[in-house]
Amino acid sequence: MSVAYFGTAPFGADVLRRLVERGRVEVGIVVSQPDRPSGRGRSLAPPPVAVAARELGIELRQTENASAEPPDADAGLVVAFGQILRPPLLGAYPLVNLHPSRLPRWRGAAPVERAIMAGDAETAVAAIEVAAELDAGPILAEAAIAIGPEDDAGAVRARALELGVPLLEQALLEHPAARMQPDEGVTYAHKITSADRVLDWTRPAAELDRVVRALSPHIGARCELDGRPVVVWRARPADAGPEAGSIGPPLVVGTGHGALEILELQPAGKRRMAAAEYLRGLREPPQRAS
Repeated sequence: MSVAYFGTAPFGADVLRRLVERGRVEVGIVVSQPDRPSGRGRSLAPPPVAVAARELGIELRQTENASAEPPDADAGLVVAFGQILRPPLLGAYPLVNLHPSRLPRWRGAAPVERAIMAGDAETAVAAIEVAAELDAGPILAEAAIAIGPEDDAGAVRARALELGVPLLEQALLEHPAARMQPDEGVTYAHKITSADRVLDWTRPAAELDRVVRALSPHIGARCELDGRPVVVWRARPADAGPEAGSIGPPLVVGTGHGALEILELQPAGKRRMAAAEYLRGLREPPQRAS
């Protein structure tokens, strides 16, 4: 069976590498999005899946409209692709999507982030048939994933990778019976925006902790400490602290309920560092967070 692989984002690149490493599925061609401006210089950079395809020596096609010209294949795999698939690709051959959520909860672009932000104790990864409606196709195989109180998005995606690649292979090679998604419980994991990244210190510490974990280690949460912008990569809730927005030692910020201790952060234009290193570089410890 020759397979066309459709992917763009880092999770899609990880799945592609693991599929090739395991060798049960032959990926004949990879389809990804075009190069996009990236970084502070806004120079063009290839998407992670395109980078992986070149490293693996697989034929690569980059296009704004993958649906217009289906590549020759017996089946297609779709993982973190970022394009809505339509005819003639939709219907050309079986298409299987790997989606990291407990469907029908968290259909859409950011299922791992939204599950953590919402405080879900469990999610899943599922191999589903691609349908016209976003992430609404029948489920072919599924595995549950627990979300622990300290898990970030990286930890959840790592488990989705380990469990999900065998599910894709099962869906393609064993042809399991499909199970329709229920009509009840549908929610949408909308794309993460700049506003989602900003820490609002009037909110409870537990909620802010979930935001930090949901956005780590890929994009990070944002705030300002005495007017200096930083990205917060790791934090933990504290039972008590100063009033909301005030900072106590070592780097504990008061919130609307409880407090949040910042453990790892990244000042603008600098590298990631532990809170203790950040404080050593200041003349005086910060007093206010915003």
